Amino acid sequence: MNRRLVTILLSAFVVAALCGVLVYRLVGMKIAATKPMPSTRVVAAANDIKIGTVLAATDLTTVQIMGEVPKDAILDQKNAIGRGVTSPLYKGEPIVDGRLAPMGSGGGLAATIKDGMRAIAVKVDQVVGVAGFVLPGMRVDVLISGTPPVNDGGNSANNTQVRTILQNIEVLSAGTDIQKDAEGKPQQVQVVNLLVTPEQAQVMALASNETHIQLVLRNPLDTKVAPVQGTAMTNLFLDQNAPATKPHLTGRPAAHQKKAAPDTFSVVVINGSHRSEEKFAAPEGKQ
Repeated sequence: MNRRLVTILLSAFVVAALCGVLVYRLVGMKIAATKPMPSTRVVAAANDIKIGTVLAATDLTTVQIMGEVPKDAILDQKNAIGRGVTSPLYKGEPIVDGRLAPMGSGGGLAATIKDGMRAIAVKVDQVVGVAGFVLPGMRVDVLISGTPPVNDGGNSANNTQVRTILQNIEVLSAGTDIQKDAEGKPQQVQVVNLLVTPEQAQVMALASNETHIQLVLRNPLDTKVAPVQGTAMTNLFLDQNAPATKPHLTGRPAAHQKKAAPDTFSVVVINGSHRSEEKFAAPEGKQ
């Protein structure tokens, strides 16, 4: 057979094979695109639900999710009914198990308390500090001001001090309603509930009885606990920029003042090769 003809036939077979593979892939991709994706029906919120609400059947609905289902998604309504909501839910949002309190724990503020933690109420002033702008989920520092006890019987009336006793504390609720108002503005409150450890709860209980408590709002992304030195009332009245001055001697006893040295005169005596000098006090320098 002609060698040239064989080469042409082999080239044609190679081109045909490549075209076949390309067509096969294109057809496969088109079929996969037209194939319906698997979907799953999950439980979702029928309306906006506040923290602490105990879910009822009227609060729930179902939505169809295409593709991958969220982790811990609830597929049956019976697994959600009767459980408290630990974070806000919005209409149409799929409900996951981590957003609900355990079965039987009920609703309200108690359902939002994490394991091993405690909720303690702190009385705050609507005018002082940032109490009116503290909302659930925010982080605060706790400051106390008062007069520390003394053991020497001295007068400590002017020894008022302020110290930072707790830092980066989570706010659970503020006031009787732990939500924002209709306009999304923080409500003026008089009680703020903080999430603390049992040891921190003891410190807060003692501080609330003996000192004045004030909350300081902090950036939620700033979780660093920094060493903070306390401040005393007397330090506020120190002039840090005043230059150092020498003690004023006016009015002090004359005995403590340095006396001026009396005037003297010298007499040189020459006796042969010997030369000597004698000093004598001037007449006005005699005491």
